Amino acid sequence: MHQEIFAENNPLPTAVVHATLYANHDTGMGHPESPLRYTVVVNALKKTDLYRRLLWLDPREAEESEIARCHTETYIETAKHDIQSGQGHLSTGDTAVSRWSWKPALHAVGGTFTAIDALMEGQAKNAFCIVRPPGHHATPNRGMGFCVFNNIALAARYAQHRYGIGKVLIVDWDVHHGNGTQDAFYEDDSVFFFSTHQWPWYPGTGARDETGRGRGRGTTMNRPFPAGVGRNEIVGVFGDEMRSAAERFKPELVLISAGFDSRHGDPLGHFQLTDDDFGDLTRIMLETADQFADGRVVSILEGGYNLEGLSMACKAHCRVLAEHGGLPPAFDSPPSAQTLIPPSGFDEFEW
Repeated sequence: MHQEIFAENNPLPTAVVHATLYANHDTGMGHPESPLRYTVVVNALKKTDLYRRLLWLDPREAEESEIARCHTETYIETAKHDIQSGQGHLSTGDTAVSRWSWKPALHAVGGTFTAIDALMEGQAKNAFCIVRPPGHHATPNRGMGFCVFNNIALAARYAQHRYGIGKVLIVDWDVHHGNGTQDAFYEDDSVFFFSTHQWPWYPGTGARDETGRGRGRGTTMNRPFPAGVGRNEIVGVFGDEMRSAAERFKPELVLISAGFDSRHGDPLGHFQLTDDDFGDLTRIMLETADQFADGRVVSILEGGYNLEGLSMACKAHCRVLAEHGGLPPAFDSPPSAQTLIPPSGFDEFEW
């Protein structure tokens, strides 16, 4: 890595957090949240002209004490037992796991911490975390909906704890409501949660009248939509109501639950967003962060189960992140994250 990339007159790069360890989370044959989701996204980005201009970072492993900032100790122990004993699903809900899933789950959380460190320490202007398992359905005491730990909720808490960030805006454009994220901050006025999602649909939460409780009243905003909607509704409400909410809230950090199952053609959703629409959603969030949060945006992968569609949407999303504020010079040698060796007996996916 050459230090001139980080010269004062050069734009900072976009950080991309990834590790082949994420492919070790084996969900079983035919499961939509498969290791190939990780593989196709990394491969797609490697084939673009952005590859040498991105800062590829290794995720660190989160400590159980850090995960306890959003999850109960009882649930953490339950999840650990379920996974390490070789059960096929968490006992708390519909999340497929295997005996290899514990380390990826810890690194999915830790990967978001790595991204926040990169922003706060001046290495990157924004970040995209290609992590799995996803996280936004995991509640404080229950893993569900393909999720083990709530990666984005823990990222918000890490930023507050480690860097003294006061207010965090979390937006969620996954086709499914981020019930776990909502639960984590429903009574907390330091985190504003904004979500668009299909309604009625899994997990059955996210009505417009769910707006927070106690000190958190008014810091949850749900905008459910029926199947079939697309740009006019989703991009429209981000550009209007989300912007207005952010102006009132004035966040110091913006986090995105980037679920691409709201793209047209996804097998688990019925929204009609296009790759260009995801680019425009990304621009709205970057402009919001520029206005209030010194440009700090961390995007964290959630859903997206049409592999071709997922790779294309992530490319569009990452391109807007990378080009915002100007592209940095290319690295002479792309600073690729180190390869983490899968356990014996598990076939490593090409990336």
